[in-house]
Amino acid sequence: MDSEKALGEKGLGQVEEVGSDFASSNDALPIPVPEKLSRWNRTIQSLKGFEARGISRVQPSEREAPTLAALVQMAIMWYSANITLNNLAVGFLGPLLLQLGFLDRSAGPHFNTSLQSVGNTVTIAANRLSFFSLQLSATLSWAGSSSDFFVYYPECTSKRMVFAMTFIGLSVSFIFVNLLGVGLASGVSTNPGWDTAYSTSSGALLLAGFDGLGGFGKFCAVIVTLGLCSNTVPCLYCSALNFQTLGKVWKAIPRYIWVTAAAIVYLVCAVAGRDHLFFIFQNFLALMGYWLAIFVMIVFEEHMIFRQNKGFDWAAYEDKTKLPIGIAALISFLVGWIGSILGMYQLWWTGPIARHIGDLGGDVGIWLGIAFTAVVFPPLRFVELRQIGR
Repeated sequence: MDSEKALGEKGLGQVEEVGSDFASSNDALPIPVPEKLSRWNRTIQSLKGFEARGISRVQPSEREAPTLAALVQMAIMWYSANITLNNLAVGFLGPLLLQLGFLDRSAGPHFNTSLQSVGNTVTIAANRLSFFSLQLSATLSWAGSSSDFFVYYPECTSKRMVFAMTFIGLSVSFIFVNLLGVGLASGVSTNPGWDTAYSTSSGALLLAGFDGLGGFGKFCAVIVTLGLCSNTVPCLYCSALNFQTLGKVWKAIPRYIWVTAAAIVYLVCAVAGRDHLFFIFQNFLALMGYWLAIFVMIVFEEHMIFRQNKGFDWAAYEDKTKLPIGIAALISFLVGWIGSILGMYQLWWTGPIARHIGDLGGDVGIWLGIAFTAVVFPPLRFVELRQIGR
């Protein structure tokens, strides 16, 4: 967009500061840079289609009225970002980790649709709750950044339509991919080839699922693997904005540098843990869900209880004198984590409450984290508003 380009070119070249957002900050701290670096930055940010804007607010005059195609694009974006290999692995956890059966019909001649869950009624119920919590953790992973993708829609956009398009895109993609994951995992118990593949890695199990297609199956496996880009690109998009919210100096660094740095970090992590990705995934997926559930509850109560009538002053998004100090949110976050730890059911830790869920234990960490936060945040926030005023 021309407006984006104009904002981008307002950065290094004219004020000799690093980053297109830096000049718009009321209390910006100038950072002298070499002229050669300034020209290089201007050249990159002037590329056609390059979004130079960082965390600066998109003004209402710069937004375009949403068309039907633009609204449908919301659902398509969420669908394409989540119909990926990493979400397929979430489905693996049901049969392989929690010993749950495959009770629904699905495609695939080697899917064991007759596989039964292991354990008595209480144990199966606890495992189902744990599996549902894992599924929720995967979906909640977008909660902290989902609004970043809708900043070019006008404020008058229907809230119900935004919710509907987001829900459709997320639910259809997650349901489809998870059914495939559960199907592949269910076949491990009856298909020796799949069992051997799973003993190698979760990726080998995916390749084994394409064996019946011969060479075309290998091509499909490559496409599925490359499809991970559709999941990592939105994450990188948001990570750059998250870095810039940390302070003035962080904001001064252009987004493309933060994106590059984040890509290098996750590439190194992926290469280092490539032989243990599934083990790492099943250990840390729930941890993401715990803190995100607490975060969502704090934001939900702030919005519904304290902002329902007076709304938000969007123009003051980086004015420290008008923003909440965050004492109530921080204390509530820590208390929420106490609840999550008490209800956590992981390979490396089982909370005292989680031990009493079923015969072997069950994961209620998300739900206790939500409950503890929901009880603590409103009174703390009320006191914070009374004493501090913001």
